[in-house]
Formats: sequence, C-alpha cells, structure tokens
Amino acid sequence: MSKKRFLRGTLILTCTGLLSRLIGFFYRIFLSHSIGAQGLGIYQLVVPIQTLILAVTTAGVQTAISRLAASRIALGKEKEARDYFSLGTAFAVVFSVAASCLVYENAAFFAVQILKEPRTLSLIRLLAFSFPLSTLHSCINSYYFAQKRTGLPSGIQLLEQIIRVGTCYLLYLIFLSEGREITPLIAIGGTLASEVAASLVSVFAICLNFRKHGYTPLKISRPLHGMKDILHMSLPLSLNRLLLTLLGSIEVVLIPQRLRMSGLSSADALSIYGVFTGMALPLILFPSTVTNSASVMLMPSIAELQALGYKRRINYVIGHTARYCMILGGVCGVAFFLFGKPMGTFMFKSPTAGVYIQTMSFICPFLYMNTTLSSVLNGLGKPGLCLIHSVVGISIRIGFVLFAIPVMGIRGYLYGILLSELILTVLHVTALYRYLGDKNGSNPVTADNR
Repeated sequence: MSKKRFLRGTLILTCTGLLSRLIGFFYRIFLSHSIGAQGLGIYQLVVPIQTLILAVTTAGVQTAISRLAASRIALGKEKEARDYFSLGTAFAVVFSVAASCLVYENAAFFAVQILKEPRTLSLIRLLAFSFPLSTLHSCINSYYFAQKRTGLPSGIQLLEQIIRVGTCYLLYLIFLSEGREITPLIAIGGTLASEVAASLVSVFAICLNFRKHGYTPLKISRPLHGMKDILHMSLPLSLNRLLLTLLGSIEVVLIPQRLRMSGLSSADALSIYGVFTGMALPLILFPSTVTNSASVMLMPSIAELQALGYKRRINYVIGHTARYCMILGGVCGVAFFLFGKPMGTFMFKSPTAGVYIQTMSFICPFLYMNTTLSSVLNGLGKPGLCLIHSVVGISIRIGFVLFAIPVMGIRGYLYGILLSELILTVLHVTALYRYLGDKNGSNPVTADNR
C-alpha cells in the first residue's frame, strides 16, 4: 500500500465530506425551520427502512466488491477485479429492484403497523424508488475505492448533497407558491433526485473506464466461480448488517413510544426525537467525516496488505490510525462539552439541542475510533467479530431505551449510547490485540517492517 496514495485519498474524502456535511448542516437548519421538529421526527422515522433495504441488498456486496477487487488489483489481476465488480453490481441491483417493489406495495403496512405513524405512508412510497439507484452508485464507488481512487466517489458525494438540498429548496418554493402545507415530503423528494443524479454520473464514468481498458461485462471469465466468491464473502456481511439494522430499527421505532411512556404527548415525543436525531446527532457526527474517510480507505488497504503478507505494516497502520482517531475524538469532545449549549441555540435556535450536544460530547473519542476499528476488522476478514461486538453495543442501547427512557426521558438514551460506545471500543481493541498480537508474535503497534 502506498502511504502517499492512502493519505491523498483520505484527504480528498475528508475535504469532500466536510464540505458535504457543512452543506448538510445548513440543510438541517433549513429543515428544522421549514418542517419543524415534529416533521424532522417523522422524516427520521422512515430513514431506518432505507437503511434496512440497503443493508440487505447492497452492504455486503459492496464490501465484498471492494475487498475482492483490492486483493486482485494488488496481485496484478485487474480483469478479475472488474469481473467481480460487474457480477456483484448486477446481483445487488436486481435484488434491490425486487426489494423496492416489495416496500412500495406494502408501504401501508410499514407506516401503520411498524412505524405506528400513518403520515409516513407517502414518504415510504417515494423513498422506495431510490433503492436501486443508491445500490448502483454505491457499488460503483466501492470499485473505485478498491483502486484507491477517491476523486469520482468524492465528486459524486458532493453532487448528491447539492442536488438533494437544491431540489428540497425548489420543492419548498413550489409548495409555498401553491399554498400547500410544507411536509417532510420535500426532504424525500430531494433524496430521490440526488440518487438519480449520482447514478447517472456513476454509470457514465464506469462506462468510460471500461471502454478505456477494452473491457466488457459480457465476457466475464468463470462467472459462477466469481459469483461464489462474492456470495461467500457478502452473505455473512449482509447478515451482519441486516441484524444490526433490524436491531437499530427496533431501537428507532421504540424511542418515540418509550418517550410517550415517560409522560410526553405524541407531538412532544416526536419533537424531542427530531431535535436529537435531526439537530444534535448530526453535529456530533460532523468531525467523524475524517474517521469515515480513513475507514473507507482502510478496508481495501488492509485487505491488500493482507493479500501481500505485510503483517507488521498492518500493525503499524492500525496503531497510528487508532491513536489519531482518539486524539481527534478527545479534542472534539472537549469542544462540544464547552460550547455545545451555545451551538445548539445559535445553529438550531433550540436550547434543548444544546443540552443534548453537551451530554453526547463524552462519546466522541469512542465513536470516532470505533468506525475505523470496525473497518480494520472487516478488512482482515473478521465480519463475525464485528457482528458480535455491534450486537452487544446495540443491545445495551435497546436496554436503555426500554428501561431508562420511561424513567429519565431522552437523557436515559444518551447514557446508553455512551456506555455502548465505550464497551464497543474495548471489544474492538481487545480483539485486534489478540488477533494481530498472537498471529505476529509482537505488539500490534510496531515499526513498519515487512
């Protein structure tokens, strides 16, 4: 792995991610003013459905494409890398189209029986059209990440955000001019438009790439063997992501219900949930753009180093990455603790958001580091460990949702997040220390030595 290429790729993704999140912040502020905290809460209720569908149809295949393509590229077998991409993408898109039809036809069931909020019906139906589009450009991005080429994915991410915000604002103006009520439907419309734009640009770019190398997906070598490799790797990852998403969705659906049990009205419960998920949490996650960018580059890079047998270099990369993530988390945590309250009031005109930001400041060091450590474990081919660790973390949070929120309100959930992230960090670090330390017979943080 080229250190220069890794850092350049991480820097590009970080700069794009920061700009994208900066746009997203103003977008969140706009939404909070246009559709209100309750509207934000309704919008956030449908997000787990999208996450669930993409977890089933895309997440495992996307990671498998990145890891398999990276290992083949490292060994000089670029055609095999393209074959894996073509097979995996075709499979994921067909699967996501079927899932999209299923969700659209059963939108009423999801809205009334699962989310317990009939107002989400139209949102779910419109959102269903975005699933195949999101799958398509996500798989294309994973192929470019396998090559450590971050320019196209970064540009698409920025384009996606601009189109989302621009379309949402345009719909807002149209609704105003027609005298219609401003609803979360404008946010879903922005999401769908952004997925259309991202998919068109991604397909155009990959077609140019294939044409440049004289490659055609119609001449895939040993397609059954390639599909077997993809399924062998993607199925455990998909099951991993599916279980985590199901647990996370249960958590999201339960929060407003348990808030009502604490004595809040339905409107107040949705408002508090909207403030937390639509205002406070995005601000806490803003600095994680850096760690997310590093994680995207880490997974294929670790897979490449493992394929080449560079064990000590893997240790070196992991040690330094974890150290920098912890430093970043510490600095951001102090900043959020000291300035969280004025941030919430200034940005969102919500003192409540400021209190939540300050309370969540303690999770920053663990939250940011867990992202990279999870990526490393997947890069080492250890999705099973990630699954076990994540289930433990989410189970802790669900426990706090069930038992702490009715007594303490939303603050009980914040304490659950803190405890779960702390335990997740301990589990990740322990697993990596044992796996790499025992395998190499040395401390996981060593000099760069092949």
